[in-house]
Amino acid sequence: MKEQNKRILPKRPRLPDWIRIKPLIGTGRNHVSSVINNNSLNTVCQSAKCPNLNECWHKHTATFMILGKICTRKCRFCSVCHGIPDKPDYLEPMHVAQAVKEINLKYVVITSVTRDDLSDGGAQIFADTIKQIRELNGSNIKIEVLTPDFNCNLNALQTVLSAKPTVFNHNIETVRRLTSDIRFRATYDNSLYILKKAFELSSGKIPIKSGLMVGLGETNSEVEQCIRDIRDTGATILTIGQYLPPSNNNWPLARYVHPELFDEWKKIAYSLGFTTVASAPLVRSSYCAEELLKK
Repeated sequence: MKEQNKRILPKRPRLPDWIRIKPLIGTGRNHVSSVINNNSLNTVCQSAKCPNLNECWHKHTATFMILGKICTRKCRFCSVCHGIPDKPDYLEPMHVAQAVKEINLKYVVITSVTRDDLSDGGAQIFADTIKQIRELNGSNIKIEVLTPDFNCNLNALQTVLSAKPTVFNHNIETVRRLTSDIRFRATYDNSLYILKKAFELSSGKIPIKSGLMVGLGETNSEVEQCIRDIRDTGATILTIGQYLPPSNNNWPLARYVHPELFDEWKKIAYSLGFTTVASAPLVRSSYCAEELLKK
């Protein structure tokens, strides 16, 4: 009887030839892992089960995830734990700064879980982290922030921008039609609003970045419209990558997108005025972030 009641989960199609995750080589991964563990930190690399973890950690790069490891939202594409989070650790910015120094990073990416339980969504912790990193590592270090939508709280957004990150990033994640099914509490228009206000509040002096995943059930024309919508906010940096479900409990994979289509979207984005575009199957929001800014 128990066998009959078992839930049959859909099997993910076999990875195509153009998606090959790089193997573990060298000692860089162990060093980065050790620094992160010794400073009691979280990374989105681990929490989101990023396929590029080995490659990035071998290059001595990592994306730090602040404000704990429990998210107040339950987006269907994401593997980060959700529920009731602990109180913020106000020493966390100092620990991140120390880890940056130990890994000897020159370009840092800071993201977070969403904290709807905090009045400012954790914006002050973002700002404090930027400040602590610069105090310990020098003013020349470059810092990219990948923030939640702060529930469209412009005071919270201004708090982060006033700390002068090198790049401000907020992901729209998917096309308009799929947003309500895939993202929890977040809306397509709220994401566009945050991107536009970040551009306006920074007077265009801070590059604005956004990204989306494909393979969730969107059409090609919807992706093209999403690219246009992001560009209309003033954003100049764009990432497009293949969605790979972290588990069978996440949103199911609809398709593997061929690299030629990624190249086509890249051309469209450049024609619309984006200055930097990364569009390929294994591209992720913070993947090769330093190289993108240099371009």
